Amino acid sequence: MAVRRSAGLLLYRRSSGDRVEVLLGHMGGPFWAKKDEAAWSLPKGELEDGEEPEAAARREFAEELGLPAPDGPLRPLGEVRQSGKVVTAWAVEADLDPAEVVPGTFELEWPPRSGKLQQFPEVDRVAWFDLDTAREKLVKGQRAFLDRLASG
Repeated sequence: MAVRRSAGLLLYRRSSGDRVEVLLGHMGGPFWAKKDEAAWSLPKGELEDGEEPEAAARREFAEELGLPAPDGPLRPLGEVRQSGKVVTAWAVEADLDPAEVVPGTFELEWPPRSGKLQQFPEVDRVAWFDLDTAREKLVKGQRAFLDRLASG
């Protein structure tokens, strides 16, 4: 069986005092609704057959946040293993107003075994965090991306 692969973009900006902040999305749907710590992610998603990871990262950003991926040079952050898949990410310096986000949706049978399909937002909120706070909010498997961003 092939390894599942995902790709995403980690937006960052410099705020007052040259402090770095990153943009994260709180994962939507009923499993994450009451969680905050380790329940946020960079905008990312699975590659389609034959799709290049960078193209997938840009597509997923647009699908999850409803906004085009920002222009600007991409800085490779490498790969991490998360929940049985490999996630590739790039950092891009850009600013974005979380109020402009129009999240995409996904369908899920909810409640389980009910036969009812419901739609949920890919992300239910988006926010900027300094690196220390982001480390607490971000799912554990993606935290290495923050370290790589900080060290570059």
